[in-house]
This record gives sequence, C-alpha cells and structure tokens, in this order.
Amino acid sequence: MSKAPDHARLDRIVLEARQQRALRDDGYRERALKLYPWICGRCAREFSGVRLSELTVHHKDHNHDNNPPDGSNWELLCLYCHDNEHARVLEEQMQKRGPAGAPPTATHNPFAALGGLLKKS
Repeated sequence: MSKAPDHARLDRIVLEARQQRALRDDGYRERALKLYPWICGRCAREFSGVRLSELTVHHKDHNHDNNPPDGSNWELLCLYCHDNEHARVLEEQMQKRGPAGAPPTATHNPFAALGGLLKKS
C-alpha cells in the first residue's frame, strides 16, 4: 500500500518555491528583463525562451552594487558582447598604464650571492 501524501509538507515546499521566486524576481537581472526588450544592446540579436539565459545585465559603471530602480545603470548584452565589453575595458586600462603607472618591478635577486657560494666549494 502507498502512503498518503503529506499535504502540509507539500504546502511548505510550494510556499518556499514561491518565496524563492519572489526573491529572484527582485534581483536586478529580473528587473532589467522586465524593463528592457530582450535584445542585445550591441549586436541587436533577439533572445527568448531557452536562449534568454544568454542575455546578461551589464552595469555601465561596472559597479554591481549600483542598481537604481529605473535601471539607468544597466544594459542587456549577450554573453559575447558582455565579454567583449569587459575585455575592451581591461585593455584600455592596460594601455593607460605608462611607465609612471606600471606595477613595481622586483628588486630582490635570489641569485646575487650564488657566485660566492659556488667559490666556497
């Protein structure tokens, strides 16, 4: 004989699932998808259905904590354009680093006393 379903447990599971969905809907990605058309802001490809997961939210000022309710810091980009945008910004930062902005060079020479150590043998 099969056991009767535990309705209280099932109700709790459904309630938790609905609460988790509400939390996700409050996330900036879900808000951006409600505000903007599902089109990449760079290459203009359209997304829907299963492919919607390939559409990402890009923060224009690169600050993931800056999420105004009007979405003014967001743009929807496909995975490829989003990666390209971040690579472009990194490349631009590297080009701006001239000799004055270059990282410090190593000054320690681990082999400085090697000649003296070899003569002792």
